[in-house]
Amino acid sequence: MITIHVQAASHTKQATQLVQAAISAEIARLELALEMARKRLTPFERKYHVTSDQFYVEMAAEDLDGGDDEYVRWAGEFRLWQRLQDKLGQLKEIRYVD
Repeated sequence: MITIHVQAASHTKQATQLVQAAISAEIARLELALEMARKRLTPFERKYHVTSDQFYVEMAAEDLDGGDDEYVRWAGEFRLWQRLQDKLGQLKEIRYVD
């Protein structure tokens, strides 16, 4: 868990609200990016009847009809999705202390 304590010379409540609003906006942006990444992963998963997790662990470029190009695109999208998930999880764990 991440705890944020905002200490300002004045207007502490306003400073805290500003930080919370910025973090909330970033959470919304990450959720949208995750949704878009999920939509890009779905066609690969449907085509090969495996989850992206399974693909990433078990498959190689030779297993895909599109070879290296398709492997790189799928793996890249999956790694992006994982990084977005990680960032979103970290931001959602933030707790604010007055």
